[in-house]
Amino acid sequence: MNRRVDDPQAAIPAWEPLSPEVLADQLGTYDRQRIACALARSPRGVTLFRHADVVAAAHDPQTFSSAVSARRAVPNGMDPPEHAPWRALVDSFFAPAQIAALEPRVRAIADALVAALPRGTVVDAVAEIGRPFAVRAQTAWLGWQGIEDELLAWMAENHAATRSGDTARSAAVAAAFDEIIRRQLRRRRTPDQATSDDPTTALLTATLDGQPLSEADIVSILRNWTAGDLASMAAALGVVAWFLATHQDVQQALRDRPQDLALAIDEMLRIDDPFLVNRRVTTHAVRIGEHELAAGDRVYLNWTSANRDEAVFGDPGAYRPEQNAPHNLVYGTGIHACPGRPLATMELVVAVEALLKATALIDPAPGASPERETYPLGGWRRVPVRLR
Repeated sequence: MNRRVDDPQAAIPAWEPLSPEVLADQLGTYDRQRIACALARSPRGVTLFRHADVVAAAHDPQTFSSAVSARRAVPNGMDPPEHAPWRALVDSFFAPAQIAALEPRVRAIADALVAALPRGTVVDAVAEIGRPFAVRAQTAWLGWQGIEDELLAWMAENHAATRSGDTARSAAVAAAFDEIIRRQLRRRRTPDQATSDDPTTALLTATLDGQPLSEADIVSILRNWTAGDLASMAAALGVVAWFLATHQDVQQALRDRPQDLALAIDEMLRIDDPFLVNRRVTTHAVRIGEHELAAGDRVYLNWTSANRDEAVFGDPGAYRPEQNAPHNLVYGTGIHACPGRPLATMELVVAVEALLKATALIDPAPGASPERETYPLGGWRRVPVRLR
């Protein structure tokens, strides 16, 4: 990317990412768009489809700012230099020792969930595995036990509000989630809860530059850890379950070598990345290929498309975990690469390992078809499998 733009702007191709045709086949559309053009414009902004452009933008926060929302978002909505100390604070909650200490509790959750699933009949890997596991694992980590059903109901309403396109409904759902968080904070401030050993309590005593965090910033951090991550974890498990069911050679190889699960799961999610886009806004004019973006343009980094770029991966659907790992963008790249990657990786490995240990075979449920998810998520909305 060049910082100075000296020649006229080439017309950026138009597209509509929320049209019924695109929503019916997001993955196929992104593949076709990426081959046809590096970027496309809609009323929502400009989408980047190719790996090189997405990576370059993610590594250039001076040009592609993350300050895209009126709501304060710690630290993912921050640019340098403000971003660095907040990111260091957030990273401290995902240290190896903390993830290792949490793992036995997450493993117990996964084992109990899988043990209770029926055998030989249809199981929806998203609704019956992904969502309950995501909620139970997250509440165990944050110390929010007892509100699992409330979080599941909120996830359903959040999806419905997003799909409706009703901004007032989405704002109400977001406010409802903030109240869930504030209720947890109020609990921690009572004498009998003040000594709880969990990240929620730790945030109440954390400091930045010697100052305690404001409640608004604590809410923002916890919102970032939960509101999106619950849906992301459920979607990721749906993708992995369907891949295993439809690639039984890979399934058997991972039964024989479960130590390969982390790399394998990353590759399955590269092939069908359910984490579609992140937003940026340009701070000045910038050229991408033959096209010029103006200062203030909204830009969408399309991770799902970039993760299938033929120029980097060859056949985007080919399963090559070791070969493709250096270029995999499932957890993003640059200063805003997902800080929760250690936690997410541990949870996914533990959940899939529990599935493989408790079954002899996972296969597609006969007579039932999976259903694709739609924006703002990719992957699958419904994944009917049979556990045997």
